[in-house]
Amino acid sequence: MLASIARRAARPAMSVSRRAMSSESINFTLPVNFKTHECEAPSLEVSATKDELLNYYFDMNVIRRMEITADNEYKVRTIRGFCHLYDGQEAVAVGTAAALDDEDDWITSYRCHGTAYIRGVKVEEVLGELMGREIGISSGKGGSMHLYNTKRNFWGGSGIVGAQVPCGTGTAFANKYRHEQGDGEGQMNVACAFYGDGAANQGQIWESANMAQLWKLPMIFVTENNLYGMGTSVSRHSCTPYYQMGKVIPGIWVDGMDVLAVKQAFEFAKDHAGSGKGPMFMEVETYRYHGHSMSDPGLTYRDRSEVQDVRASRDCIKGLEKRILDHSIATQPELKELEKEARALVNKANKVAKASAFPDPKELYTDIYWQETPKFIRGAEIGTSQYS
Repeated sequence: MLASIARRAARPAMSVSRRAMSSESINFTLPVNFKTHECEAPSLEVSATKDELLNYYFDMNVIRRMEITADNEYKVRTIRGFCHLYDGQEAVAVGTAAALDDEDDWITSYRCHGTAYIRGVKVEEVLGELMGREIGISSGKGGSMHLYNTKRNFWGGSGIVGAQVPCGTGTAFANKYRHEQGDGEGQMNVACAFYGDGAANQGQIWESANMAQLWKLPMIFVTENNLYGMGTSVSRHSCTPYYQMGKVIPGIWVDGMDVLAVKQAFEFAKDHAGSGKGPMFMEVETYRYHGHSMSDPGLTYRDRSEVQDVRASRDCIKGLEKRILDHSIATQPELKELEKEARALVNKANKVAKASAFPDPKELYTDIYWQETPKFIRGAEIGTSQYS
């Protein structure tokens, strides 16, 4: 399970008092029922240690602050091009990571900053990539849509709508193949492909699901449903709930604004898919506070009051904060201190990213061709250009 403080170098060290609480487990009853298709529902009884809850709280605050920083830097043109922010959806990435192991594969769409962070990409590497700086996780050449951490089996965001799903299914095939080539005992590593509600009816998803079910692949298809696909509401473009779309494939709906519910649902799905029963469809209902991208004000197709109501009544960070306070896990001043730590971490990372150099122009030709750059490219004189 996730132990983000211990595993992430960018994470501040825990205090002695908080470290001592790590074995104290608390039981919770989830307030919102799961919805299921062709399967039983997970239990609503969930347990978590105090350290885990504080880790979730810190990581969700880091992601929120990182996205607000990206918003500000985009507005002053430090960040250019595409930029799809994740604020509001933090519980999805953090809850998923709490249920998965690093050996499980994870691929997602272009709204991938939070996922990259929770899979070990440092904040300065995320922001640096957005700014096109060489400190970025893809050396500043990929931008917002291309964040990866292959050491922890995070295969990035995809700029082509739905294209990550066949790729994710391929990693599930690889996991099953490696398992069968080994002793074939125990659980398989699973693969998760995340996509938005706007991508949910892509044909390549159905083709991938068909093969995954035929071959009983350890695959989890995840619709990250933030209710609006590039401005079009779910009610206008889908006639079937996403968790039911697999037909013969089991499915589950989960409240994506509750980090513990997400964790419980993904543990359930991981156990199903990893045990050889085949794939599972998941619908994680969440909400984005920003528009679809930075060019979208996000208020032409939804009322400002709707966004304000979600912030006031369903915000995932506030919900976790209430749990922590209600169970005396930490005090309000202690949580404020964690928020300050998160803000300081992001502020420092932002300065580091902005201080990083832009890639050398010669990098335009690297990481494109296998083995070496060709001597001739039609339309470009490499040997005599300013980039030689």
